[in-house]
Amino acid sequence: MGFTPNIKISCLFILLLLCGTAKAQDNKENPYGLKIIATVEGYKESIQRDSLKRLVDLEKTVDGIKLDIRYATSNNFTHKKVYTSPRAFLRESASQALQEAQKELGKKGIGLKVYDAYRPYAATLLFWKITKDSLFVAAPWKGSRHNRGCAVDVGLVDLKTEKDLEMPTPFDDFSVKAGAFYSDLPLKAKENRDLLIQVMNKYGFSVFPSEWWHFDFRGWENYELLDLSFEELN
Repeated sequence: MGFTPNIKISCLFILLLLCGTAKAQDNKENPYGLKIIATVEGYKESIQRDSLKRLVDLEKTVDGIKLDIRYATSNNFTHKKVYTSPRAFLRESASQALQEAQKELGKKGIGLKVYDAYRPYAATLLFWKITKDSLFVAAPWKGSRHNRGCAVDVGLVDLKTEKDLEMPTPFDDFSVKAGAFYSDLPLKAKENRDLLIQVMNKYGFSVFPSEWWHFDFRGWENYELLDLSFEELN
């Protein structure tokens, strides 16, 4: 049986309304046309297919982890507060590996301090606008491994005093001394850096050559780019 003109018009209006609503829910900036999961629904579908892709809160999953989330403050290279809250997330599989690294370091009275972990793609776009240097900032036409929830920025702390151990440079220092294999350093700073690299590598994290603090989890390429706020992850 055919539709009357009025019913056809009503159906068309509803269809356009639904399309408009979907577009409004997915209006995050993606100027390079990357394949990015930018909706809660898309994220939930991805973890239904593979539960290890779930982003988990490191404070709840890694015993004794310390956080110093710089992008939730103005104490970072942008001099702006980028995140709305000082939280750190990694994919389930990466979180489990980080827990093992934390356990091993703990035997030496040392713990991990996290400066950054999962980073929404929107932050990668912002960083590139401020500093167009792919040696230290991810190219937005590729996306960051942080955007995949498979990269973590860490330093070391003394578990007893809770003081930072000496490292080659502060976090986000864009100099040659920040290089993972730079050698002209105080002995203690080099020893601490090399210990961090050794333990992280043992549990599946590879150091980024120009940043001693940045570690990528093995298999990162199998995880999608994400642009979800910390609030959306809740």
